[in-house]
Amino acid sequence: MIKTDAVIIGAGPVGLFAVHQLGIKGLNSEVIDNLDKAGGQCIELYPDKPIYDIPAVPECSGKSLTDNLLSQIKPFGSNIHLNERVQEISEKNGSWIVKTNLNKTFETPNIIIAGGVGSFEPRKLPLKELEKFENKSVFYSVNNKDLFKGKKISIFGGGDTALDWALEFSKNSKVTLIHRRDEFRGAPHTLAELKKLKNQGKIFIKTPFQIKSVNNGSDLQEIEIKSDDDKIEKIPTDIVFGFFGLIMQLGPIAQWGLNMNKKTIEVNTENFQTNKSGIFAIGDICHYPGKLKLILSGFHEAALASVECFKRARPNEKYRFQFTTSSKEIQDRLGVKK
Repeated sequence: MIKTDAVIIGAGPVGLFAVHQLGIKGLNSEVIDNLDKAGGQCIELYPDKPIYDIPAVPECSGKSLTDNLLSQIKPFGSNIHLNERVQEISEKNGSWIVKTNLNKTFETPNIIIAGGVGSFEPRKLPLKELEKFENKSVFYSVNNKDLFKGKKISIFGGGDTALDWALEFSKNSKVTLIHRRDEFRGAPHTLAELKKLKNQGKIFIKTPFQIKSVNNGSDLQEIEIKSDDDKIEKIPTDIVFGFFGLIMQLGPIAQWGLNMNKKTIEVNTENFQTNKSGIFAIGDICHYPGKLKLILSGFHEAALASVECFKRARPNEKYRFQFTTSSKEIQDRLGVKK
Protein backbone atom coordinates (compact mmCIF):
# COMPACT_ATOMS: atom_id res chain seq x y z
CA MET A 1 0.00 0.00 0.00
CA ILE A 2 1.41 3.36 -1.07
CA LYS A 3 0.13 6.27 1.03
CA THR A 4 0.23 9.70 -0.55
CA ASP A 5 -1.44 13.11 -0.31
CA ALA A 6 -2.78 12.87 -3.86
CA VAL A 7 -3.01 10.39 -6.72
CA ILE A 8 -2.92 12.12 -10.11
CA ILE A 9 -4.39 10.17 -13.01
CA GLY A 10 -2.69 11.39 -16.17
CA ALA A 11 0.89 12.52 -16.82
CA GLY A 12 0.09 15.12 -19.45
CA PRO A 13 1.01 18.80 -18.99
CA VAL A 14 -1.90 19.52 -16.64
CA GLY A 15 -1.23 16.44 -14.50
CA LEU A 16 2.46 17.35 -14.28
CA PHE A 17 1.66 20.94 -13.28
CA ALA A 18 -0.65 19.56 -10.58
CA VAL A 19 2.44 17.85 -9.11
CA HIS A 20 4.09 21.28 -8.96
CA GLN A 21 1.12 23.02 -7.35
CA LEU A 22 0.80 20.28 -4.73
CA GLY A 23 4.55 20.21 -4.18
CA ILE A 24 4.96 23.90 -3.41
CA LYS A 25 2.26 23.45 -0.75
CA GLY A 26 4.25 20.63 0.83
CA LEU A 27 2.08 17.81 -0.48
CA ASN A 28 3.44 14.64 -2.08
CA SER A 29 1.80 12.90 -4.99
CA GLU A 30 1.92 9.81 -7.17
CA VAL A 31 1.17 10.01 -10.91
CA ILE A 32 -0.32 7.14 -12.93
CA ASP A 33 -0.50 7.02 -16.73
CA ASN A 34 -1.14 4.12 -19.08
CA LEU A 35 1.25 5.45 -21.72
CA ASP A 36 4.92 4.52 -21.75
CA LYS A 37 6.13 8.10 -21.23
CA ALA A 38 4.97 11.35 -19.67
CA GLY A 39 3.45 14.11 -21.77
CA GLY A 40 -0.01 12.86 -22.76
CA GLN A 41 -1.40 14.22 -26.02
CA CYS A 42 1.57 16.58 -26.37
CA ILE A 43 3.93 13.64 -26.77
CA GLU A 44 1.64 11.12 -28.45
CA LEU A 45 -0.02 13.39 -31.00
CA TYR A 46 2.21 16.40 -31.63
CA PRO A 47 5.65 16.16 -29.99
CA ASP A 48 7.26 18.34 -32.67
CA LYS A 49 4.37 20.63 -33.60
CA PRO A 50 4.64 24.21 -32.34
CA ILE A 51 2.35 25.42 -29.55
CA TYR A 52 1.71 29.17 -29.51
CA ASP A 53 -0.60 29.79 -26.54
CA ILE A 54 1.52 29.06 -23.46
CA PRO A 55 1.83 32.35 -21.49
CA ALA A 56 5.24 34.03 -21.85
CA VAL A 57 6.42 31.26 -24.21
CA PRO A 58 6.01 32.52 -27.80
CA GLU A 59 6.56 29.05 -29.24
CA CYS A 60 7.38 25.59 -27.94
CA SER A 61 6.89 22.00 -28.99
CA GLY A 62 4.93 19.39 -27.10
CA LYS A 63 8.19 17.68 -26.22
CA SER A 64 9.92 20.80 -24.95
CA LEU A 65 6.87 21.73 -22.86
CA THR A 66 6.84 18.24 -21.32
CA ASP A 67 10.60 18.31 -20.69
CA ASN A 68 10.33 21.67 -18.95
CA LEU A 69 7.43 20.51 -16.78
CA LEU A 70 9.35 17.38 -15.78
CA SER A 71 12.30 19.57 -14.86
CA GLN A 72 10.03 21.89 -12.88
CA ILE A 73 8.64 19.06 -10.72
CA LYS A 74 11.94 17.24 -10.22
CA PRO A 75 12.53 18.76 -6.73
CA PHE A 76 9.40 17.06 -5.39
CA GLY A 77 10.45 13.50 -6.26
CA SER A 78 6.99 12.33 -7.27
CA ASN A 79 6.85 8.86 -8.76
CA ILE A 80 5.34 8.53 -12.23
CA HIS A 81 3.90 5.05 -12.78
CA LEU A 82 3.88 4.51 -16.55
CA ASN A 83 2.21 1.73 -18.56
CA GLU A 84 -0.31 1.48 -15.74
CA ARG A 85 -3.99 2.27 -15.49
CA VAL A 86 -6.24 2.95 -12.51
CA GLN A 87 -8.73 0.12 -12.57
CA GLU A 88 -10.93 0.77 -9.55
CA ILE A 89 -11.42 3.10 -6.61
CA SER A 90 -13.22 2.67 -3.28
CA GLU A 91 -13.77 4.70 -0.13
CA LYS A 92 -12.30 3.73 3.23
CA ASN A 93 -12.51 5.84 6.39
CA GLY A 94 -12.60 9.14 4.54
CA SER A 95 -9.79 8.20 2.16
CA TRP A 96 -9.74 6.74 -1.32
CA ILE A 97 -8.22 3.37 -2.15
CA VAL A 98 -6.89 3.32 -5.70
CA LYS A 99 -6.01 0.05 -7.45
CA THR A 100 -4.24 -0.30 -10.79
CA ASN A 101 -4.26 -3.02 -13.42
CA LEU A 102 -0.80 -4.06 -12.18
CA ASN A 103 -2.13 -4.65 -8.66
CA LYS A 104 -0.58 -1.58 -7.06
CA THR A 105 -2.68 -0.06 -4.30
CA PHE A 106 -2.65 3.56 -3.13
CA GLU A 107 -4.35 5.24 -0.18
CA THR A 108 -5.01 8.95 -0.51
CA PRO A 109 -7.46 11.69 0.53
CA ASN A 110 -7.33 13.16 -2.99
CA ILE A 111 -7.68 11.87 -6.53
CA ILE A 112 -7.00 14.32 -9.34
CA ILE A 113 -8.21 13.13 -12.73
CA ALA A 114 -6.12 14.87 -15.39
CA GLY A 115 -6.84 12.37 -18.12
CA GLY A 116 -7.10 14.71 -21.10
CA VAL A 117 -9.66 13.31 -23.51
CA GLY A 118 -9.45 9.93 -21.81
CA SER A 119 -6.78 7.30 -21.62
CA PHE A 120 -4.85 6.29 -24.70
CA GLU A 121 -5.44 2.60 -25.23
CA PRO A 122 -3.61 0.45 -27.75
CA ARG A 123 -5.64 -1.01 -30.59
CA LYS A 124 -5.56 -4.70 -29.82
CA LEU A 125 -5.37 -7.81 -31.92
CA PRO A 126 -8.91 -9.02 -32.74
CA LEU A 127 -8.64 -12.37 -31.01
CA LYS A 128 -10.20 -12.90 -27.57
CA GLU A 129 -8.00 -15.92 -26.82
CA LEU A 130 -4.98 -13.59 -26.63
CA GLU A 131 -6.30 -11.75 -23.57
CA LYS A 132 -5.04 -14.36 -21.11
CA PHE A 133 -1.50 -13.87 -22.45
CA GLU A 134 -1.48 -10.05 -22.19
CA ASN A 135 1.50 -8.62 -20.30
CA LYS A 136 3.02 -12.12 -20.22
CA SER A 137 3.49 -13.09 -23.86
CA VAL A 138 1.35 -10.55 -25.71
CA PHE A 139 2.29 -6.87 -25.61
CA TYR A 140 1.30 -3.61 -27.26
CA SER A 141 4.34 -1.58 -26.20
CA VAL A 142 7.94 -2.24 -25.23
CA ASN A 143 9.23 -1.35 -21.78
CA ASN A 144 12.48 -3.29 -21.63
CA LYS A 145 13.72 -4.73 -24.91
CA ASP A 146 16.34 -6.85 -23.13
CA LEU A 147 13.59 -9.11 -21.75
CA PHE A 148 12.94 -10.44 -25.25
CA LYS A 149 16.47 -11.41 -26.30
CA GLY A 150 16.65 -14.83 -27.91
CA LYS A 151 12.88 -15.19 -28.19
CA LYS A 152 10.76 -16.13 -31.19
CA ILE A 153 8.89 -12.87 -31.79
CA SER A 154 5.86 -12.28 -34.03
CA ILE A 155 5.11 -8.61 -34.72
CA PHE A 156 1.79 -7.47 -36.16
CA GLY A 157 1.57 -4.06 -37.81
CA GLY A 158 2.66 -2.15 -40.87
CA GLY A 159 3.67 1.30 -39.62
CA ASP A 160 6.83 2.90 -38.28
CA THR A 161 6.55 1.42 -34.77
CA ALA A 162 6.18 -2.16 -36.03
CA LEU A 163 9.03 -1.75 -38.52
CA ASP A 164 11.39 -0.08 -36.05
CA TRP A 165 10.92 -2.79 -33.44
CA ALA A 166 11.22 -5.55 -36.05
CA LEU A 167 14.63 -4.14 -37.00
CA GLU A 168 15.67 -3.76 -33.38
CA PHE A 169 14.59 -7.22 -32.23
CA SER A 170 16.17 -8.89 -35.28
CA LYS A 171 19.59 -8.18 -33.74
CA ASN A 172 19.06 -10.77 -31.01
CA SER A 173 15.88 -12.69 -31.80
CA LYS A 174 14.02 -14.54 -34.52
CA VAL A 175 11.45 -12.07 -35.87
CA THR A 176 8.39 -12.60 -38.05
CA LEU A 177 6.68 -9.43 -39.26
CA ILE A 178 3.03 -9.88 -40.17
CA HIS A 179 0.84 -7.31 -41.91
CA ARG A 180 -2.67 -7.48 -43.36
CA ARG A 181 -1.55 -5.56 -46.46
CA ASP A 182 1.29 -6.14 -48.90
CA GLU A 183 2.77 -2.68 -48.44
CA PHE A 184 4.34 -1.21 -45.31
CA ARG A 185 4.20 2.44 -44.23
CA GLY A 186 7.61 3.59 -43.10
CA ALA A 187 10.52 5.91 -43.71
CA PRO A 188 12.47 5.08 -46.89
CA HIS A 189 15.65 4.13 -44.99
CA THR A 190 13.62 1.85 -42.69
CA LEU A 191 11.99 0.08 -45.62
CA ALA A 192 15.40 -0.34 -47.28
CA GLU A 193 16.85 -1.88 -44.11
CA LEU A 194 13.83 -4.17 -43.76
CA LYS A 195 14.31 -5.44 -47.32
CA LYS A 196 18.00 -6.05 -46.69
CA LEU A 197 17.36 -8.04 -43.50
CA LYS A 198 14.63 -10.04 -45.22
CA ASN A 199 17.03 -10.99 -48.01
CA GLN A 200 19.61 -12.01 -45.40
CA GLY A 201 17.07 -14.25 -43.67
CA LYS A 202 17.16 -12.20 -40.45
CA ILE A 203 13.50 -11.13 -40.64
CA PHE A 204 10.62 -13.20 -41.99
CA ILE A 205 7.76 -11.26 -43.58
CA LYS A 206 4.21 -12.56 -43.96
CA THR A 207 1.73 -10.49 -46.03
CA PRO A 208 -1.20 -10.17 -46.41
CA PHE A 209 -1.96 -12.16 -43.25
CA GLN A 210 -3.94 -11.68 -40.04
CA ILE A 211 -4.00 -13.64 -36.81
CA LYS A 212 -6.43 -16.57 -36.74
CA SER A 213 -5.77 -18.51 -33.52
CA VAL A 214 -3.30 -19.39 -30.78
CA ASN A 215 -2.42 -22.64 -29.08
CA ASN A 216 -4.29 -23.89 -26.02
CA GLY A 217 -2.57 -24.03 -22.66
CA SER A 218 -1.08 -21.53 -20.23
CA ASP A 219 2.05 -20.71 -22.27
CA LEU A 220 2.12 -19.17 -25.72
CA GLN A 221 3.91 -21.49 -28.12
CA GLU A 222 2.36 -21.07 -31.55
CA ILE A 223 0.07 -18.81 -33.54
CA GLU A 224 -1.92 -19.43 -36.69
CA ILE A 225 -2.22 -16.74 -39.33
CA LYS A 226 -4.61 -16.60 -42.26
CA SER A 227 -4.20 -14.88 -45.63
CA ASP A 228 -6.84 -13.13 -47.70
CA ASP A 229 -7.13 -16.23 -49.88
CA ASP A 230 -7.62 -18.48 -46.80
CA LYS A 231 -4.09 -19.84 -46.71
CA ILE A 232 -3.18 -20.82 -43.13
CA GLU A 233 0.32 -20.92 -41.66
CA LYS A 234 1.54 -21.90 -38.20
CA ILE A 235 4.36 -19.89 -36.64
CA PRO A 236 6.24 -21.02 -33.50
CA THR A 237 6.06 -17.96 -31.22
CA ASP A 238 7.14 -17.02 -27.72
CA ILE A 239 6.16 -13.35 -27.85
CA VAL A 240 3.52 -11.42 -29.82
CA PHE A 241 3.60 -7.66 -30.30
CA GLY A 242 0.75 -5.67 -31.81
CA PHE A 243 1.48 -2.16 -33.06
CA PHE A 244 -1.71 -0.65 -34.49
CA GLY A 245 -1.68 2.81 -32.97
CA LEU A 246 -3.81 4.19 -30.14
CA ILE A 247 -7.45 4.92 -29.49
CA MET A 248 -8.84 7.20 -26.79
CA GLN A 249 -11.17 5.67 -24.21
CA LEU A 250 -12.68 7.01 -21.00
CA GLY A 251 -12.01 3.59 -19.50
CA PRO A 252 -12.94 2.64 -15.91
CA ILE A 253 -13.49 6.31 -14.97
CA ALA A 254 -16.94 6.06 -16.55
CA GLN A 255 -17.91 3.50 -13.86
CA TRP A 256 -16.99 5.58 -10.80
CA GLY A 257 -20.34 7.30 -10.29
CA LEU A 258 -19.16 10.74 -11.34
CA ASN A 259 -21.55 13.21 -12.92
CA MET A 260 -20.76 13.18 -16.63
CA ASN A 261 -21.43 15.52 -19.52
CA LYS A 262 -21.00 13.31 -22.57
CA LYS A 263 -17.38 12.14 -22.18
CA THR A 264 -16.30 14.83 -19.72
CA ILE A 265 -16.66 15.11 -15.94
CA GLU A 266 -18.72 17.87 -14.35
CA VAL A 267 -16.93 19.96 -11.72
CA ASN A 268 -17.50 23.10 -9.71
CA THR A 269 -15.32 26.09 -10.51
CA GLU A 270 -14.34 26.88 -6.93
CA ASN A 271 -11.94 23.96 -6.58
CA PHE A 272 -12.72 21.66 -9.56
CA GLN A 273 -14.10 18.96 -7.32
CA THR A 274 -16.56 16.49 -8.80
CA ASN A 275 -19.80 15.32 -7.17
CA LYS A 276 -17.63 13.02 -5.03
CA SER A 277 -15.69 14.65 -2.21
CA GLY A 278 -11.94 14.30 -2.73
CA ILE A 279 -12.14 13.53 -6.45
CA PHE A 280 -11.14 16.39 -8.75
CA ALA A 281 -11.07 16.69 -12.54
CA ILE A 282 -8.84 19.15 -14.39
CA GLY A 283 -7.75 19.70 -17.97
CA ASP A 284 -9.66 18.62 -21.06
CA ILE A 285 -11.55 15.91 -19.19
CA CYS A 286 -13.50 18.34 -16.98
CA HIS A 287 -16.63 20.31 -17.88
CA TYR A 288 -18.12 23.54 -16.56
CA PRO A 289 -19.85 26.54 -18.17
CA GLY A 290 -17.40 28.44 -20.35
CA LYS A 291 -14.76 25.70 -20.28
CA LEU A 292 -11.94 26.19 -22.81
CA LYS A 293 -9.79 23.20 -23.75
CA LEU A 294 -6.49 25.02 -23.42
CA ILE A 295 -3.38 23.95 -21.54
CA LEU A 296 -3.31 27.28 -19.70
CA SER A 297 -6.90 26.67 -18.49
CA GLY A 298 -5.78 23.33 -17.10
CA PHE A 299 -2.91 25.00 -15.24
CA HIS A 300 -5.40 27.35 -13.57
CA GLU A 301 -7.63 24.41 -12.64
CA ALA A 302 -4.67 22.53 -11.15
CA ALA A 303 -3.76 25.52 -8.96
CA LEU A 304 -7.26 25.82 -7.48
CA ALA A 305 -7.70 22.07 -7.03
CA SER A 306 -4.41 21.88 -5.13
CA VAL A 307 -5.71 24.28 -2.47
CA GLU A 308 -8.66 22.03 -1.64
CA CYS A 309 -6.32 19.02 -1.72
CA PHE A 310 -4.20 20.71 0.96
CA LYS A 311 -7.24 21.27 3.17
CA ARG A 312 -8.21 17.62 2.87
CA ALA A 313 -4.69 16.25 3.35
CA ARG A 314 -3.84 18.61 6.24
CA PRO A 315 -7.17 19.18 8.02
CA ASN A 316 -5.46 20.45 11.17
CA GLU A 317 -3.37 23.06 9.34
CA LYS A 318 -4.53 26.42 8.08
CA TYR A 319 -3.80 27.03 4.41
CA ARG A 320 -1.70 30.15 3.81
CA PHE A 321 -1.38 31.49 0.29
CA GLN A 322 2.25 32.31 -0.52
CA PHE A 323 4.06 33.78 -3.51
CA THR A 324 6.96 31.79 -4.92
CA THR A 325 8.89 35.04 -5.35
CA SER A 326 8.97 35.79 -1.63
CA SER A 327 8.27 32.56 0.27
CA LYS A 328 11.43 31.01 1.70
CA GLU A 329 9.40 27.91 2.56
CA ILE A 330 8.40 27.34 -1.07
CA GLN A 331 11.88 28.19 -2.35
CA ASP A 332 13.37 25.63 0.04
CA ARG A 333 10.98 23.00 -1.34
CA LEU A 334 12.07 23.94 -4.84
CA GLY A 335 15.74 23.69 -3.87
CA VAL A 336 16.40 27.34 -4.71
CA LYS A 337 19.90 28.36 -3.69
CA LYS A 338 20.68 31.98 -2.90
